[in-house]
Amino acid sequence: MTTPATAASQQPALSEKGRAAANERLEWARQIALEAGEITQKYFRSPTLRIDWKGDGSPVTVADKTAEQHLRQRIEERFPTDAILGEEYPEKPGESGYKWILDPIDGTKPFMHGVPLYTNLVAVIEETSGEPILGVINAPASGETIHAAVGGGAWYQNGGGELTQAHVSDVKDLADGLFLTGDVAGFQDRTNDATEVYFALQEKARISRTWGDGYGYMMVAIGRAELMVDAEMSVWDAACLKPILEEAGGTFTSWRGEPTVHAGEGIATNGHILKQVLEFTGGK
Repeated sequence: MTTPATAASQQPALSEKGRAAANERLEWARQIALEAGEITQKYFRSPTLRIDWKGDGSPVTVADKTAEQHLRQRIEERFPTDAILGEEYPEKPGESGYKWILDPIDGTKPFMHGVPLYTNLVAVIEETSGEPILGVINAPASGETIHAAVGGGAWYQNGGGELTQAHVSDVKDLADGLFLTGDVAGFQDRTNDATEVYFALQEKARISRTWGDGYGYMMVAIGRAELMVDAEMSVWDAACLKPILEEAGGTFTSWRGEPTVHAGEGIATNGHILKQVLEFTGGK
């Protein structure tokens, strides 16, 4: 199996109690992510889909809101003392020490234009450490899912077929790899304009494309891409990614190489090319 670039990028092993909590919640997370996908598919490519714009300039649809409402309801049915944080509604505090992190549609812009690369993201964070213990990416339009709990490997399913263990690629040099991002404009919008970082990575990589959001990170985890970079992220975009990438043998870090989902940015790699990428991003 491909191993991460450094041992420091790996989250510490869960305690016996933590493993039990993660495994119990993982099956539920997988189930409700699929349900959220079914809800969003009912609105996908609908000619009557209404698009509203939030105060930060990002779009939101009835599909986003309905899916998150469903996710919250299902979590409260099974884990009523868990906290919940989602993109579209206020945070619900909890008492169990675990918090669900929800992005009902990661890639609302592709969704509203009928592009089948949007995803539903579900994660659970251990509140004491702030670390995610599990993550699920569901791509309902393509029929793909990937999930992981810390210490249990990452598992990919295509079109309802057999679960297969996910592994990142063995590509050793970005010059032979695929570089993905979700929004080029985000590089320019950083406090320190990082447009030059995007163009440097684009020039270094063999191929670059904007197949972004959760789908791009899934591509890294299953070995179809070597690098995915976001210049701006919220925790609901990032929380599910770290356990999936690490359990697949890769890395998920900040632009400075810190293994965290709380940096407001993200880099996913197959591990082999992380050092190369940080040479471009580390100062930004």
